[in-house]
Amino acid sequence: MEATFAPAERPVDHPPAPSGRIGVLLVNLGTPDATDFWSVRRYLREFLSDPRVIELPRFVWLPILHLLVLTFRPAKTGKKYASVWNRERNESPLRTITRTQSEQLAQRLGADKRLLVDWAMRYGNPSIASRMDAMQAAGCDRILLVPLYPQYSATTTASVCDAAFRALSQMRWQPSIRIAPPWHDEPVYIKALANSIRAGLAKLAFKPDAILASFHGLPKSYLLKGDPYYCQSVKTGRLLQAELGLSNEQFILTFQSRFGAAEWLQPYTEATVRSLAAKGVKRLAVATPGFVADCVETIEEIGIENAEAFRDSGGEAFARIDCLNESTDGMDVIEYVVRRELMGWM
Repeated sequence: MEATFAPAERPVDHPPAPSGRIGVLLVNLGTPDATDFWSVRRYLREFLSDPRVIELPRFVWLPILHLLVLTFRPAKTGKKYASVWNRERNESPLRTITRTQSEQLAQRLGADKRLLVDWAMRYGNPSIASRMDAMQAAGCDRILLVPLYPQYSATTTASVCDAAFRALSQMRWQPSIRIAPPWHDEPVYIKALANSIRAGLAKLAFKPDAILASFHGLPKSYLLKGDPYYCQSVKTGRLLQAELGLSNEQFILTFQSRFGAAEWLQPYTEATVRSLAAKGVKRLAVATPGFVADCVETIEEIGIENAEAFRDSGGEAFARIDCLNESTDGMDVIEYVVRRELMGWM
């Protein structure tokens, strides 16, 4: 007689092991939890302690950071955050927008219940490790990590990967991980930027003499060491300029948010803004294509500081164009990247 075997039952003392789900984790740079001195100091300490961000030798940088930067900078930075703070939700605009992007992406991908969409911040809360732990606990044995940076840099994308890999090092059962690559030259992204800029210009009461595309800055030494951020930013700018059909006089690419005394990528945004006004440009619009969500660097630095610099130097009309944020075009880009990277898993 042929033997038959029943499926083996799980031992009664076997721990629960949920699996079979796929996580999608959107990650942006970070934000303090509040605008007070100690909250901002805690955020800046984590951010500026990252050797991916500040590449100086630790014995040189850490005394400067703790004795000078973390003593004087939190109060100044806190005032900037306070000027753009979402009072209704008591959080920064970046946190509000990133959460909304995650919620809208989940709705767009909602047909497949295996998917779990969440969001995290590289610095501050919610942390990458906490959200990866939550995804694993919910049964995600595969996680797609999406650094929300269209252009790759070791200071941003690589730092997100570092944090994710540190979280993995603490897991006994590690989920499989994919990292979404940058999308600086994807047609869907370029068209979304162009549509956003056209829509922003259509709302203005004036026609700008020039449009300035401001990307976040980076020390020039990082470029010389091989960081591709500058080249990818310039390519984004070139493709966007062509999509908008603008001349070199009408479309200008710059880099903002310089920190410290070292030379950074040029031309600098504020210096260019002042120079344009001094040369007779009276009406200026500024877009920030490298940011997927508005934050203190776009709302306060561009919309307030650079607007004042332009008017102080002789300019008359200044406009800041919103980032893609949770707009339909912006969500189309994120959804495209996610669906592309989920192929083979879905």
